Formats: sequence, structure tokens, C-alpha cells
Amino acid sequence: KKFEEANAQVLGLSVDSMFAARTWASALGGINHPLLADFWPHGGVAQAFGIFNDAVGIANRTVFIIDPEGIVRHSELHQGTLPDVDAVLAKLAELQG
Repeated sequence: KKFEEANAQVLGLSVDSMFAARTWASALGGINHPLLADFWPHGGVAQAFGIFNDAVGIANRTVFIIDPEGIVRHSELHQGTLPDVDAVLAKLAELQG
């Protein structure tokens, strides 16, 4: 809801199939944002964004803020941690001016 109020769209991306993503979301009790399946070609989008981990075949957990023109304005890698929602919202507000 906070991201909607900031005029932002949250998307999740995984190299898993849409069926695996749906099962994962269901196991968590539901996810409120769309989950995208970067399944085939395996990790093609993650590779294009430079976040595909070849060693284990997954996308590294990363937050991107992309402007309405499709330009990446901010990115941050999270290894072993979850993004801090308030910090992401603060960065978004800063970029929005």
C-alpha cells in the first residue's frame, strides 16, 4: 500500500516457473504484488539486468527503482538479507524529488 501511495509498482521476479512462484506465494499466505517468471530462457531477464548468479542458477535478490521511461535509477543487492521497505521508500521519494 505504501508503494501505491508513492505512485510506484512493486514486482517480484524469479527464475522459477509461474507454477513454482504461485506455490511459493501461496505457502506464504499470498503475495500482494505480481510475481514474474523468468523461466525461459532460464534467467534471461536476470542476465540482462546483471543479477543472474551462474554458480547456482538463480537471480540474486536485488531492488531496482526504474523510472517511467524504463531507466534504472537505483539498485541495491541483498545477500542474506531482505530489503528495508522504509529505506526503499525513502530512496524512491528522493528520486521523485
